Amino acid sequence: MKLRIVTALALAAGVLAAGAAVAQQAAPPAAPPAPPDLNAIPDKMPFNIPYGTPITLERAQALVQAAVAEANKRGWAMNVAVVDPNGDLLAFGRMDGAQLASVQISQHKARVAARYRRPTRALEDGVQKFGFNYLTTLDDAIASRGGIPLVEGGKIIGAIGCSGGTGSQDEATCTAAASTVNK
Repeated sequence: MKLRIVTALALAAGVLAAGAAVAQQAAPPAAPPAPPDLNAIPDKMPFNIPYGTPITLERAQALVQAAVAEANKRGWAMNVAVVDPNGDLLAFGRMDGAQLASVQISQHKARVAARYRRPTRALEDGVQKFGFNYLTTLDDAIASRGGIPLVEGGKIIGAIGCSGGTGSQDEATCTAAASTVNK
C-alpha cells in the first residue's frame, strides 16, 4: 500500500515538473505590429501601379483553369473570377459544390484588387491588424483576402478573385494561378 502511495506521489511530482517546464518554455505572445502613422506623407504614392492593356479572354480562362486545378489538388470547391483592369468580369468558374454566396464574393475580390491596385489582403490587414475601420467605408471595398492584381510588364492587366473557403484558402488558390502572370 505504501509503495502505491509513493509511486502515485512520484508520478504526480513528475507530471507537475514537466508541466512547469513546458510552461516556462512557452514563448510570450508577440506584440501586435505598430500601426502606420496616418499623418506621415510618403514621398511616393503607394500601390501606384499603372494600368496596362487588359488581359485577353483566352488568358483569363486559362487563369480560371489554373485556379481550379490548384483547388482540385487541395480538395477545395472554389468560385474563381478574372476581371480586366476596370474590374469588369472576363472569365468565371464555379466548381461543383462551391458555396453559392461566394459567386459574387469572388467577383468582388477581383474587382477590388484591380480597381484599388493591391491585393485585398492589404485591406484585410488594415482592418484586422491596425484597426483602420474606415477602410470598410470606401466605395466597393472588401477587406477579405483572395483578390490578387495581375501585373505584367509593371502594369495591371486585370485581377483574379477566389472565394469558397477560408481567406487563406482563397488567397492560396488565387496566388497559384496569378503566379503564372505575376513574375
